[in-house]
Amino acid sequence: MISQLTGEISFQDENYIILNVSGVGYKLFISTETFKSLKNTVKVLTFWTHLAVRENSMDLYGFLEKSEMNFFALLITISGIGPKTALGILNVANVDTLISAISSEDTSYLTKVSGIGQKNAQKIILELKNKISKIESTTSSDIQGDIDVIEALQALGYNPQEAKKALQQTDKKITDVGKKIKEAIKFLGK
Repeated sequence: MISQLTGEISFQDENYIILNVSGVGYKLFISTETFKSLKNTVKVLTFWTHLAVRENSMDLYGFLEKSEMNFFALLITISGIGPKTALGILNVANVDTLISAISSEDTSYLTKVSGIGQKNAQKIILELKNKISKIESTTSSDIQGDIDVIEALQALGYNPQEAKKALQQTDKKITDVGKKIKEAIKFLGK
């Protein structure tokens, strides 16, 4: 798992950057907020990253702020929300604005994202309303552990929805990734 990269920006576009880390160029998909903050910054930066592994691709998503990565990680735990849609949500507004909108059940920000209608926006708010406190209280390793479990299950052949559902069924007291994977496999075997 690639969790963090430090390097020099060798190319910059509105949707992604190429980060040169010791001679290797990593393509990082970035949010609009990250893009805006790159305009007048030093070229050598550290990014928090999320590696999304699919059958036919491996995409890296980069974030300058840990809180933005944590919010992204919460978004992709929602059934039907993949990394590209989660990044689309982050492109609409900054994390604080989105958290405020979710707390007040304001769907207007979410419905601006392509593919998210009123019904899906309400579903996202319903699922996230109680979880948004995790952005501050949950450590990055807990969120990263959940992501690792989902990706491990996908590597075993389960689709993202099955993996997320199995993770939700695991005992929340279990913090060890290996034990969570075993517990999720038991659920999937039923």
